[in-house]
Amino acid sequence: MKFIVSSSTLLKQLQQISGVINSNTVLPILEDFLFQIDKNELTVVATDLETVMKVKLEVEAKETGRICIPAKILMDSLKNLPDQPLTFNIDLNSFAVEITSDNGKYKVMGENPENFPKEPAAEDATNFTMISSALLTAINKTLFAVSNDDLRPQMTGVFFELHPDSITFVATDAHRLVKYIRTDVKCPQTDSFIVPKKPLNLLKSAIPDNDSEIRIAYSNNHFFVSHQNAQMICRLIDARFPDYKVVIPKDNPYRLTLVKSDFQNALKRVSVFANKSTNQVALSISGAELQLSAQDVDFSFEGNERMSCQYSGEDMQIAFNAKFLIEMLHAAEGDEITIDLSAPTKAGILRPVEKAEEEDLLMLVMPLLMNN
Repeated sequence: MKFIVSSSTLLKQLQQISGVINSNTVLPILEDFLFQIDKNELTVVATDLETVMKVKLEVEAKETGRICIPAKILMDSLKNLPDQPLTFNIDLNSFAVEITSDNGKYKVMGENPENFPKEPAAEDATNFTMISSALLTAINKTLFAVSNDDLRPQMTGVFFELHPDSITFVATDAHRLVKYIRTDVKCPQTDSFIVPKKPLNLLKSAIPDNDSEIRIAYSNNHFFVSHQNAQMICRLIDARFPDYKVVIPKDNPYRLTLVKSDFQNALKRVSVFANKSTNQVALSISGAELQLSAQDVDFSFEGNERMSCQYSGEDMQIAFNAKFLIEMLHAAEGDEITIDLSAPTKAGILRPVEKAEEEDLLMLVMPLLMNN
């Protein structure tokens, strides 16, 4: 079997899917790409048994066939080749692969494609479409709040809650929670499922930030995303997502309004002096002034800053993890944000002041106990 492909095109497509491959995998075949040639179309597949990534590209070929090629050596060689046509000659009996470039010849040993894991079929799947940039925004606004605690698998992914005229994305690690709603999506039925963190991270580089349409499907166990020449399939998390609605306070009467960039930069400066295990920064709000303070008693570090704010409510002192606040501010669009508060021991709710018509973002963060 023989095919000809542009080296830069092939590298670009492989880079989209190579992130799925684990370096310390149990099965050696999982370190390979599966190449499938059908007329002038090449499909490349990578998997870690939980997630499958596929890309299609045009090549020059007359035959049909399949081969597994080790991913690392192929990627390393392509990175060092200037853009040029490459000829792949494959012996389908011995699985030997010979790559010919303008000035060189490179040989690698492929593997039997029959040993490559079969991908799940989208049988009995429910389908809907959404704009690519909408899914990308939803991933970027929620993924940072996903838990890394494998003992609580239900929190290690993003919760998709489907409604006929909207879709809600929720992520939490028990210290903070992000809820992002899109009202420009029509779902076929009310439903919900949890998508793991890794495939969503991989999707970020596989789908474009534009208004092109992507197809989403889900079954009892799997989640499918297709966009033009790329596809991702992953196993859903088999667990019940916590009832997030009961966590969100209904009435936080005190409102703090801040210029986002000023607050973010002040937090970054002050948190340098905070205890590294808690990242605790105390906020003292009094009238139109906010004071930020952090200290690390072990090293006698201390940082204090003042900034102006708008505040309606009783004077308050409340402490938060500065790292969490900085990540949340990064996810909020616009120049100003509000933080709704009720008491030093109750959750704060952070929202952007400006928002687009088709979206709604709410972020909740639990306070830390003040170490007076």
